Amino acid sequence: MTSSMDKLTAFLDIYFVPYAAKVANQRHLQAIRDGLIMSMPLIIIGSIFLIIGNIPIPGYFNFMASIFGSGWKQALSYPVDATFGLLGLFVCIGVSYRLAEKYSLDAITSSMASVAALMIMSPYKIPFFIKGLDKTVDVKGINLDYMGAKGMFVAIIMAVISVEIMKFFIRKNIVIKMPDSVPPAVAKSFTALIPILFIILFSLLLRVGIEQTPWGNLHNLIQTFVSKPLLHAGGSYWGAMLTTLFISLLWAVGLHGSTIVQAVMMPIWLTLMDQNRVAFEAGKHIPNVVTFDFFYFSTKMGGAGSTLVLVFFMAFLAKSQHLKEIGKLSIIPGIFNINEPVIFGVPIVLNPLLLIPFIIAPLVATTTTYFAMATDLVPRLTGVTLPWTTPIGIYGFLATNGSFLAVALTMFNLAIIGAIYYPFFKIFDRQKVTEENKVKEGNEITA
Repeated sequence: MTSSMDKLTAFLDIYFVPYAAKVANQRHLQAIRDGLIMSMPLIIIGSIFLIIGNIPIPGYFNFMASIFGSGWKQALSYPVDATFGLLGLFVCIGVSYRLAEKYSLDAITSSMASVAALMIMSPYKIPFFIKGLDKTVDVKGINLDYMGAKGMFVAIIMAVISVEIMKFFIRKNIVIKMPDSVPPAVAKSFTALIPILFIILFSLLLRVGIEQTPWGNLHNLIQTFVSKPLLHAGGSYWGAMLTTLFISLLWAVGLHGSTIVQAVMMPIWLTLMDQNRVAFEAGKHIPNVVTFDFFYFSTKMGGAGSTLVLVFFMAFLAKSQHLKEIGKLSIIPGIFNINEPVIFGVPIVLNPLLLIPFIIAPLVATTTTYFAMATDLVPRLTGVTLPWTTPIGIYGFLATNGSFLAVALTMFNLAIIGAIYYPFFKIFDRQKVTEENKVKEGNEITA
């Protein structure tokens, strides 16, 4: 078995690690990842108000109405709409800001230009239904449907294009230069003048051109050829399994799997998550099983590889002094889903024996969770986003709007994961004890 795992490790080192490292270091993907992360505090705050407005306790709604009036829930929806509802806009700002930083451009100016480009690409007419008339009329105004998760792909595209145009003109020195006596703030404004003009012109020409097609606007075009296929693939069972597998394989060779995969998949997951949030608030059936929070709920119990149960095995059952100490030190971090001490301290990275359960256990948990939710045996995630450090059990309870079935599923998954890890832990523990005894004997002979 060791020989086979050594061959697998060598194969990954040659054919997998170099490409994964390139993905991890690709500046556009890094900017997308970091820009999305910038929006997470707002999403979490919006989720808090979403939870407060939908606590499933008998009499809760009447109690809140008696204190704050009948419009209390409507009032709580304002922060939700101002966070989730503007997610695409925030992502546009964040991605352009981070990408501009990587090019050493003025990040604020680049963000402003990208927002202008996004607004040009977004329809300004909003259809309104008039009561009593069997038709709708178009009213001028910003269509907020395209400012949320629905417009995220266009937001990312326009952010990247805008910064690339800005970089081209500044690197080619096609800018208006001001004398040294002009204040820096004023000089920066004039430096950005020509690049921003071309960003606006490019966006305008692109919009007018797409308006001549059957799709009408860039959002519809992207939705047809990019968003729908990606959402279908990313939200499927096999999409979830491949995602889980890649995260584990990347960690197996010492790369931060979650960060690398999220750079590619986060726009898809957040869009699926927001679809669930909209359906939940409307009282409709929640459509998606796989969302951003799905993986934290199902496969990251204690961190990547679901190592929490392994930590407890090491702390309380290990005979090896090394594993026992690592286990004790890792309990508190593990409860909050921080498992770098285990991954690099045991280590699990490039460890042929422990990598087997590290890879298999999350795949099994993905399967049980997916089909439990797909069959509605357990409620689906409501679109609430929680801090990734939220302990297991609590995470599932809050993310499913107070479902004890979700907590039961977590415990069920934990038991299965424990059964998968245990035999490999016992073998590894015996190996470590043998190594420690040999070292001890060697020290006694030397003494």
